[in-house]
Amino acid sequence: MQPDPTTSDTERGPRQVVRLSPADNVVIALQALEAGDAPLGAPLPDAIPRGHKIAAAPIRAGENVIRYGQIIGQALTDIAPGAHVHVHNLGMGEHHQDYAHASASTALPAITDTRAFDGYHRADGGVGTRNYIGILTSVNCSGSVARFIAEAADRAGLLDAFPNVDGIVPIVHGTGCGMASDGEGYETLFRTLSGYAQHPNFGGILLIGLGCEVMQVADLVGGRPIRADGALRYMTIQTEGGTRRTIERGLDALRGIAAEANAATRAPAPVSALMVGMQCGGSDGYSGITANPALGYASDLLVRMGGTTILSETSEIYGAEHLLTRRAETVAVGQALIERVRWWEDYTARNGGEMDNNPSPGNKRGGLTTILEKSLGAVAKGGTAPLRGVYKFAERIDRKGFVFMDSPGFDPCSVTGQVASGANLIVFTTGRGSVSGYQPTPCIKLATNSEMYARMSDDMDLNCGDIVTDGVSIEAKGAELLEIMIRVASGGKTKSEELGFGGVEFVPWQIGAVM
Repeated sequence: MQPDPTTSDTERGPRQVVRLSPADNVVIALQALEAGDAPLGAPLPDAIPRGHKIAAAPIRAGENVIRYGQIIGQALTDIAPGAHVHVHNLGMGEHHQDYAHASASTALPAITDTRAFDGYHRADGGVGTRNYIGILTSVNCSGSVARFIAEAADRAGLLDAFPNVDGIVPIVHGTGCGMASDGEGYETLFRTLSGYAQHPNFGGILLIGLGCEVMQVADLVGGRPIRADGALRYMTIQTEGGTRRTIERGLDALRGIAAEANAATRAPAPVSALMVGMQCGGSDGYSGITANPALGYASDLLVRMGGTTILSETSEIYGAEHLLTRRAETVAVGQALIERVRWWEDYTARNGGEMDNNPSPGNKRGGLTTILEKSLGAVAKGGTAPLRGVYKFAERIDRKGFVFMDSPGFDPCSVTGQVASGANLIVFTTGRGSVSGYQPTPCIKLATNSEMYARMSDDMDLNCGDIVTDGVSIEAKGAELLEIMIRVASGGKTKSEELGFGGVEFVPWQIGAVM
């Protein structure tokens, strides 16, 4: 279901409000409204911020509140028509979904388009959109040395002789030791580090450990070629004899890796080689109306061309998972998604949390009230294509089409998993104005509303607010986004890349006790 946000609810207030489904008992303010304005005919008793909900009919206490034609919670009190509907009178309440696994899975017609992008073809068949060298750390203890090596390489102008290399990226983090040597936490970190080591956006990897950590370099290497091209070197600080010697040895290793990476040049690749991680952060009441459905349409276009798109953030599809299980390609795929949801219910319960901890304060200021409402808007990023697979965090994605990867809703962590799974592009929608980047994978930022886009245009790659302000169709905006994706995949810089983001956003998911 994709709402039509260009339709006003009544002729009295064109573009002042929108009803997203005929079943809805709330409308959404498309602009800040003052007390006394009459978008529904009668004067409003109170001012309504842009993106917030207004009761379109009497709603009794305990009655379901409906948006997108779906339940977003229950009224805590009687709500009169024209009243502001938000945290003061709307709560989660009970919600039960009919999963109807694989009951609405319809294959989209293929697009036999010969569109291509210029990418880096790797020995394992992957195609990179960038050609970085990574300095990957097995443990937090080697993080500073990895940065020292990268800084020394920059001071020495090491890459001046290697114009095809985009840069050196130190991948540092805060874990790798003080953890169990097996189980979910260890396996998740192992998958994450292995995924980055094999990523097609890296032309080579230098792996650095301390030497005594739980996540041993020897286990990561494991006597097998991590990269099919062999462009991987590894060392431990303790074996090399300390910081200075490791820096010297690391610089020597980087010169050899750079020579190999520099041999790669961009060449045409079909758009089916694109794997796009889809994210939303700093969401608002417009997210599910503008940028998310536009990204969903672009996702469908890419899937129809044979590409892959990844939806994630399990805690932020909660309450909308039934829309995905119905689109599952098989019953088993739908059941795999629900298994992840049940895992999250247990995970939050045993850690003293709740699945409805969202929305965040910023989300609420933007008009979102319950996790059900936020999830329904977030799922719109996934378009309408069948759900072909469900993957664990950082698990390598091995099939084309629309898939789901389990992750927290914390954006840097979720994107880290998507990149480890193979995403060579990220598209990120935001209504409040998130700023971040995810080296080695370029991130395209979509603004959900025109006001924020104008305020933060240096950070945003595309304004989707004109779906509301100028009547641009979701289809047209999705097609425009696809062109941006192809341009960026071919080497075009994103705003976050121009600003230098990507140095602190590698955030592996830490599961389990710190010991």
